[in-house]
Amino acid sequence: MNVLVVYHSKTGRTMAMAGAICEGAGSVDGITPVLRSVEEVTEQDFVDSAAVIAGSPVYFGTLSAELKGIFDRFIGTRRQMLGKVGAAFTTGNHHTGGKETTLLSILQALLIYGMIVVGDPLETGGHYGIAAAGDPTPEALDDARRLGVRVAETVLKLR
Repeated sequence: MNVLVVYHSKTGRTMAMAGAICEGAGSVDGITPVLRSVEEVTEQDFVDSAAVIAGSPVYFGTLSAELKGIFDRFIGTRRQMLGKVGAAFTTGNHHTGGKETTLLSILQALLIYGMIVVGDPLETGGHYGIAAAGDPTPEALDDARRLGVRVAETVLKLR
């Protein structure tokens, strides 16, 4: 089963988190991680996935227009996404700086698609998703891997 990790990244920080999430998801037997930037992702990637983990840098406390554009353009897949798993991740420059509101804006889009939303695992904080301030630290990348595992395991439990 495919777990799609879709992201927008200008500095490479969000891309690094996305890669770590894919590593985590791919460590679970029966799961194939699919890594796509917003420029690469297709509607078919959405439809073929059992889960979507979406990531964006913090842009004024919300997801980037580039990631929002994916949710806007792929709205025709909404019924096909019903009941699939969704999760979120973000990066930002400041240690506060809107990361939780950005995660919630991504989760809102996933909920509108009818997806079953999971947050990050309890061992990483157990909140809305994974976030990094500045360049992802080894701890942030470990948290990202754990999110990938959590989503992959949730997919298997639901299937």
